Order: sequence, then C-alpha cells, then structure tokens
Amino acid sequence: MLVTTKAIVLSSLKYGDTSLIVKAYTESDGLKSYLLKGVLTSKKGKLKPAYFQPLMQLELTAFHKNKGTLENIREVKVIHPYLNLHTHIIKNSLVLFLAEMLGNSIQEEEKDLSLYNYLEYALQWLDLNDKIANFHLLFLLNLTKYLGFYPEETNHKSNYFDLLEGQFITRPSLNPLIAKDQLLSFKQLLGINFDALLTLKITKANRESLLKSVILYFELHLHGFRKPKSLAILNAVFD
Repeated sequence: MLVTTKAIVLSSLKYGDTSLIVKAYTESDGLKSYLLKGVLTSKKGKLKPAYFQPLMQLELTAFHKNKGTLENIREVKVIHPYLNLHTHIIKNSLVLFLAEMLGNSIQEEEKDLSLYNYLEYALQWLDLNDKIANFHLLFLLNLTKYLGFYPEETNHKSNYFDLLEGQFITRPSLNPLIAKDQLLSFKQLLGINFDALLTLKITKANRESLLKSVILYFELHLHGFRKPKSLAILNAVFD
C-alpha cells in the first residue's frame, strides 16, 4: 500500500557498502524500518543520506506491506528544517542520546498519534530554546506517559520514590529508590511543561544521578530495554 506520512527518524545503519536501513516513527503506522538501496552512492537519487540524520522530521511516501519486513521509501522531503539541532554541540549530543533511548523504548509497531505529536512538539521546542540542560530529563519522564509507566503521583509528599513500583512510598523498600536531593529535583519535573524548564535549576551532580535513575526506571519497566551507549558522550558534553 502506498502511504504518505510524517515520520521522525530514530536511526540509520549502514547496510553493505551502498545502502542504509532506516528506523522511523511514522504518524500513520508507528514504528517502521526501511531499506534504502544504493542511497550512499547514488548521485542522482531523490533520497539523500542527509535526510536520515537522527530525529529529522520528514514526510515520506512509502510502500507499506505491513508484514514486519523492511519497507521501501519512494519519496522524502524535510518538513521541519531544524535551526541548529544537528550543529549545536550540546543539542546534537542530546539528539543522539534521545534517538537511542526512543529506539530502545518504542517497541510496538502500531500507530499512536498522541505519541507522534508529543515527539514532534518536543523536538521543535528543543530546536528553538537554549536553556536545555534539563530537557532530556523532562522529555524522558513525559515519554513514560505514552509507554504506560508514568510515575503514580499519589503520596507525592513522601520521602521516597520506588522505581520498580513506580510510586511514592513513605518508608524505604528493598527496590531501587529515588530519595533526598535527587527526589526534590524529580518532584519538580513531574507535571510541568517544557517552558517551565527555563526557570528550573538542578545541579550537575543531581542531574547526572537523576538521569541514571530515570534510565534504570526504563530498564525496570520495558522488557528487552538496552542502556544507551551515547550516555557517556552526553555526560562528557555536559561537563
């Protein structure tokens, strides 16, 4: 079936010497993988490798067989050219990290319009703003809403957050916990929008430890989740 849809690139891997396998989250069909034959060597082709950088927002015309196999793209255009998402060193590191997190987290091959709209909006916000030190924390916490394990906010005045149970507790359990200074930052991030990040202050040490906890939260709640390799790059850039 020929489909024209908006899509956000999650990854592109070299296949052989001349081709790419691109994984994208599409508005029409959720997660899709495409084989782009000869795209790395073709001088005249309509498909350019530059279109398939992580988190690019595209419009694809593609054949979707919907049989779990690699699909084919016929035409592509960039629908939201970024100002500096791939050229600003910190933003680019965030992009690589978030693309890897999304690739490891989104496992269902089905349409979810609210998730697509969230990703589209969040990436455009990141592109337009410069106070972005805590963006990835809020981005990932909000993402858990769409993946089905957003923190339960009842008892949010308690002193501990149980990562395995996904809820606040009054006494420590044997499960991994968020507590003390880290908990305060965690509570500040719950229920806010991206614009509120402009006034939010979290120390570097708190940010790093909280990010570790958030990644562990994903690991505990998503079967087969792999820790992102790009985390080390992100931490180095924020240093």
